[in-house]
Amino acid sequence: MLNYKQLHHFWNVARAGGVVRASERSGLAPQTLSGQIAVLEATLGVTLFRRQGRRLVLTETGRMVLDYAEEIFRLGSELEDALSSRAAGRAVPFRVGVADVVPKAIAYVLLAPSMQLPEPMRIVCRENKLDQLLGELATHKLDVVLADSPLPPNMDVRGYSHKLGESPLGFFATPALAATLEGPFPACLDRAPLLLPGAEAAVRGPLLRWLEQHKVRPQIVGEFDDAALMRAFGEAGAGIFPSAMLINDEVCRQHGVRCLGTADNVSESFYAISVERRLTHPATRAISGASPFAAASKTE
Repeated sequence: MLNYKQLHHFWNVARAGGVVRASERSGLAPQTLSGQIAVLEATLGVTLFRRQGRRLVLTETGRMVLDYAEEIFRLGSELEDALSSRAAGRAVPFRVGVADVVPKAIAYVLLAPSMQLPEPMRIVCRENKLDQLLGELATHKLDVVLADSPLPPNMDVRGYSHKLGESPLGFFATPALAATLEGPFPACLDRAPLLLPGAEAAVRGPLLRWLEQHKVRPQIVGEFDDAALMRAFGEAGAGIFPSAMLINDEVCRQHGVRCLGTADNVSESFYAISVERRLTHPATRAISGASPFAAASKTE
């Protein structure tokens, strides 16, 4: 079996940048650290470091092992914190990043299962651009990031995308605006004022292609990164706006609008992005295991 004490010595040396510096930090003799790493290499049958002048440099395999070691010891630290919080009766922190293109009402629906766990949770939410949040995820300042797309392939962040589900997209308008539209849906959208999600929203491209496919050319009167702001303009009658059918009832009730119809074959997806392959935080497992999208998928 893998000797985690030897792995911890390797982890310390790799992070310190050398045996001598790791020795100074840990209080262990350099010979002890070198000997433990040599045993680990022999056990695994790999070379973790190569000498470059007077420096030790990680091999390609060493970098891969370091990635796993980072995750292993981060999880160990989280376990200690969780057990300590539980023993002291404190709420376990759940640090969530919410990409600004994810509607706040959707974020609440997705996060609600984490509030229903037997152990008390303290949710700490941060809203920002996805790339900023992924940077915080990479440095373990966040446990998970909620986004409308999987981890971008061009991001220099090691992470894993867990799809939470998808919801059909509907078009909503105030009764007064709806009364001015001509013809059935979706023809009634032609030349009508339309509010759109901003350029960073994953659903924007499919939505524009859907409009083109149906030969509908609305008058785009606004574009919004913040879905809540877009709905506020829609509530004021500035234009028709799209929204996930998952929160259909809430959108109609809160903003005094009605659904004109749904965009067939266009859906908005949502993901939990983590640095873990296998989700371990109880709150992250709770939101991954819940499925609030079942009802939305049946809504027409």
